[in-house]
Amino acid sequence: MNILEKFQTVIILSAVGLGLLFGQIHFFEQYAESFIVPFLLLMLYGLFLTIPLQYLKDAFENRKFFTVSMLINFVWTPLVAWGLGAIFLADHPALWIGFIMLMVTPCTDWYLMFTSIAKGNVPLSTSVLPINLILQVVLLPVYLFIFAGTIEPIPLSTIGKSIVLVLAIPFALAHLTRYALRKRKAFLNEKLVSFFATAQIFFLSLAIMAIFASQGKYLLNNLEIISILLLPVLLFFIINFILVQTAGKALKFSYEDTVSLSLTTIARNSPVSLAIAVVAFPDQPLIALALVIGPLIELPILALVSQLLLSLRRASIGES
Repeated sequence: MNILEKFQTVIILSAVGLGLLFGQIHFFEQYAESFIVPFLLLMLYGLFLTIPLQYLKDAFENRKFFTVSMLINFVWTPLVAWGLGAIFLADHPALWIGFIMLMVTPCTDWYLMFTSIAKGNVPLSTSVLPINLILQVVLLPVYLFIFAGTIEPIPLSTIGKSIVLVLAIPFALAHLTRYALRKRKAFLNEKLVSFFATAQIFFLSLAIMAIFASQGKYLLNNLEIISILLLPVLLFFIINFILVQTAGKALKFSYEDTVSLSLTTIARNSPVSLAIAVVAFPDQPLIALALVIGPLIELPILALVSQLLLSLRRASIGES
């Protein structure tokens, strides 16, 4: 775990604070919005560049883990997200849409850090990462049409344009870069990929700063947004943690594999959803704000979950 990963929560919180501060200055508030999409595109290009797809076959070697992970992440969690939203966010449709967008996209980066902290099976978690990435890119418009469409009508053309702009283009550019530099692997891996692996958090933080600079006054006048989102977000993590621990025991997974399943289920990929929300719903800042506030709750929970898993491991060793 490098220093940036260790202080990722602090970096994001700092970006929020600086965004709120700059948002009080009219010049920054006026122009900040135009920087959101470019920073997110750079972040997503870096994300796609650092995930080589040649390891896709590795995910299928542990068929039991792969099947359970896919069912939980792409069938169960969308239903839970919609259900929790129906219970707690029915009076706040924009927050409900943002909540769904956050919860239907499995994480493709920091969950590996927490898997390592909790002594989980990092190679196994890494093997499902490309699958998670591809499926969420393919299925996110489907979830938006099915689940968010029950909240308010969302034209397929709007979803399609946003997917092409913020996902398809950086995805294609990243893998064209890999293809173009296939004979210069030292430069690709040691320079370019290394740079973007480090820079992703900065591009994301700059995008978050721009969001809060452009919408900070709105948020400060509506601070109840945080309290409204807190309970459904917490319940999502609690329900899924209990489910995964139960499934791990029932399927006789090792401690390491259960940790991997836990964290690939709990951790969410807010940057991908945030990029879609900014483009697809420019007139609904609450959706984007929900996708920024969510990780501020999520990251401390992931840290607590990793320590809880270690405690369960120590208790299990003590019993044996």
